[in-house]
Amino acid sequence: MPNHPLTTQAYNAKPNHRPAKILLLLAFILSVIACQQKVESYKTSIFSFGTVIEVEVAGINEKLAEQVFKTIEEDLQRMHVYWHPWQAGALSRTNKLCGMAGTFSAAISVIPLIQKAQVLAKQSDNLFNPAIGNLIQLWGFQQDEFENNTVPDDAEIQALVKANPRMSDIHISGVRITCDNPDVRLDFGGIAKGFALEKIISNITQTYGVKNMIINAGGDLKAIGKHGDRPWHIGIRDPFSTDKNTAFASIEVNSGDSIFTSGNYERYYMANNKRIHHIIDPRTGYPAKDSMSVTVIHPDATTADAAATALFVAGPKQWVEIAQKMGIEYVLLIDDKQNVYVTQAMLDRVKFVKEPKNLLVFRP
Repeated sequence: MPNHPLTTQAYNAKPNHRPAKILLLLAFILSVIACQQKVESYKTSIFSFGTVIEVEVAGINEKLAEQVFKTIEEDLQRMHVYWHPWQAGALSRTNKLCGMAGTFSAAISVIPLIQKAQVLAKQSDNLFNPAIGNLIQLWGFQQDEFENNTVPDDAEIQALVKANPRMSDIHISGVRITCDNPDVRLDFGGIAKGFALEKIISNITQTYGVKNMIINAGGDLKAIGKHGDRPWHIGIRDPFSTDKNTAFASIEVNSGDSIFTSGNYERYYMANNKRIHHIIDPRTGYPAKDSMSVTVIHPDATTADAAATALFVAGPKQWVEIAQKMGIEYVLLIDDKQNVYVTQAMLDRVKFVKEPKNLLVFRP
């Protein structure tokens, strides 16, 4: 057990003993209210950042919704090109020049992302570290398809760990960048979606005055407003189920919430009869152990994205410390033994679909 104020709590769903007639009457009343308060909403799906991104808006007309969807798709595709780590674009150019001596001018499309990542890397004690792109490439995760992947040689892994590339090796002055460490290779897979969603929400609200919208990027989301008189909802995937649609828990989404999950089921391949997942521990150079999934809630989507990665790497023994350093109040971590670690704040928000085997609650 970690030395944190965690308490074990049995989770028991309380059966509802109300008479059937009352329940039927209540269901009828709610259905009538729902019909009376029906709000028009429009949805679309966009493939970007390697996943299907679902967008839903409510409380606006169809013509405006179409304009909103078109703008979002254009923004997503543009940002995907800017920040792609291995295809030609602003980030790949930055990576190439970082490996050379001297100072260079970087594209303004990548500088704010680098600066934000530097802050979050420091807060996380570098457990979130986008500078380890070489390690990610070595493990075979800088590609779209996984075929015939093998575990890298340990000597190669240790050489990159010893090189110790960090975000603090990058120095920015205006649009000029200097890299102190030639082994810095930026891969923003652990932050780009959050940064993109934050920018899109801001742009859409300012440009079109949209007040009710949710963007769900493969289970990572940002939401504002409501869906009529009801809030948005999201399910947290059961990391032990092979069915990606099986939920472990659900969360009622408040306006302004960003909810992000990192799991070992998102990107992986099989090698030596083992699942090799994409979340690399910068301290060891190997895929992070002990965690199965981590879900966090935070007002800022970029912070939520980075924190989910950092807390996954931190694992059951260190997640409380890192969450406090990053200012994360809402955390749900599931480890490889099916233990569920949760902050009291998150426990107040989450509804379990599957009863936790062992629930450990952190109360600050």
